[in-house]
Amino acid sequence: MAENILVADDEQSIADLVEVYLKNENYNVYKFYNGKQAVEILEKEKIDLAILDVMLPDMDGFSILRKIREKYFFPVIMLTAKVEDMDKITGLTLGADDYITKPFNPLELVSRVKAQLRRYTKYNISGENEKQEKINEYDFNGLVINNDSHKCNLYGKELNLTPIEFSILWYLCENRGRVISSEELFEAVWGEKYMDSNNTVMVHVAKLREKMNEPPRKPKFVKTVWGVGYTIE
Repeated sequence: MAENILVADDEQSIADLVEVYLKNENYNVYKFYNGKQAVEILEKEKIDLAILDVMLPDMDGFSILRKIREKYFFPVIMLTAKVEDMDKITGLTLGADDYITKPFNPLELVSRVKAQLRRYTKYNISGENEKQEKINEYDFNGLVINNDSHKCNLYGKELNLTPIEFSILWYLCENRGRVISSEELFEAVWGEKYMDSNNTVMVHVAKLREKMNEPPRKPKFVKTVWGVGYTIE
């Protein structure tokens, strides 16, 4: 079954172009030029991925992202004409999975869409045989994370994690006791080649620690090994 992709961009030419490229890849596209209609479709259709422009006439893309993360965990890619790092960090902190700066190559966007859907499918839908062979839950020191239900509890309280945050924590738990470099973590979770200047992992780890109420300097669970990477002991 073809995945449903939400596209919200007030620049009609860009939205139309993105729609054409996505439909060429056999995706179902729900395209809107404003935020209100984009939010309304969430209650009517099952969306598998959203592409949101940061600047929309009635509400910004970050506001739509907040509404999405109140209920849904599907991947979100932000489109932005701004190049400031703070705008990118804001989107990632609010739960975006990726961002791409205008102007962009439509083929690159399609590639990002495919990568996000592969990652999302990998961490949410597993074959029955694979489920039987692999460990699907870790429980230690008050942290319980289950890959079948995609839920995580800390000291009995459920954590509201985004798919990326869950995937980071799950990968660290799978490799408990081993130091995971930012490069390995990025390529395992995002499924893309890591770039040296990429601070995406750092931003998501910081947000994950915040949700776990981890003190930045002496975290109990997700620890930083300076100059090497991250680990859960």
